[in-house]
Amino acid sequence: MTSQPSLKHLNNQKGFTLIEIIAVLVLLGILAAVAVPKYMDLTTTAREKAAMGQIAEVKGRLSSGLNGYMLKNNGAKPADAATLITYVNTVTANACPTTATTEGDFEFSCSSSGTTVTITVSKVQTVAITANNTGTYAF
Repeated sequence: MTSQPSLKHLNNQKGFTLIEIIAVLVLLGILAAVAVPKYMDLTTTAREKAAMGQIAEVKGRLSSGLNGYMLKNNGAKPADAATLITYVNTVTANACPTTATTEGDFEFSCSSSGTTVTITVSKVQTVAITANNTGTYAF
């Protein structure tokens, strides 16, 4: 004799209904649609901030180089920014390269006009960066 399952046993089953599962999936989809673009903006912002940090570092090298140049030349400033860049690069290799050079996570270069050096970071971690990627140092 086999026993039949009682109705009480069938009504006692637990689990999620199809509607509940669909509702959760819809909510996850909405969260993903909002979070992914925000994440992409955060990575772009982080790269821009990293570029600004690299620019600040190069400005520090230029400032230190200017001080060294003036000490070596009895207080005289370099005639122009190109002279300062040349001096800084002889003291520290690739401190302010005139052609795009990769150093660590950054690809950057320096250009000169009069007594102003423009520092441009073109890549951060091999990703091109086009906004908030330049800085100037004037003396």
